[in-house]
Amino acid sequence: MIDWAAFVVVFAASLIGGCVVVALYALGTRLLAVAGRALFVEPVEFTDAITVLTPEKAAKLQRKAEKAQRKNPLSAGQKRLALAAACVCFTLCGLAVLYGLYLIIPFFHQ
Repeated sequence: MIDWAAFVVVFAASLIGGCVVVALYALGTRLLAVAGRALFVEPVEFTDAITVLTPEKAAKLQRKAEKAQRKNPLSAGQKRLALAAACVCFTLCGLAVLYGLYLIIPFFHQ
């Protein structure tokens, strides 16, 4: 027989935990963007000569990111604070994931 109360508690805890991890990661990513750290990934060359972005489009995106960084109205101190807050968000996100693993793996409870 299924213990519905325990099922609901576990389901709610996993749903809330997942939302916390996603929210912390999203907030950290946003704070990185505010701090002027553009999230730009270089295009990758594949073995069949297929590229995700053409070199022209990659250069255009790089110029756009640099322009956005120059137009940032924040002071240097505010950018450092945003970067520190982003690092805190990513650290909390990682700790939440590790705590979830701790709860899932029975070996750690002995």
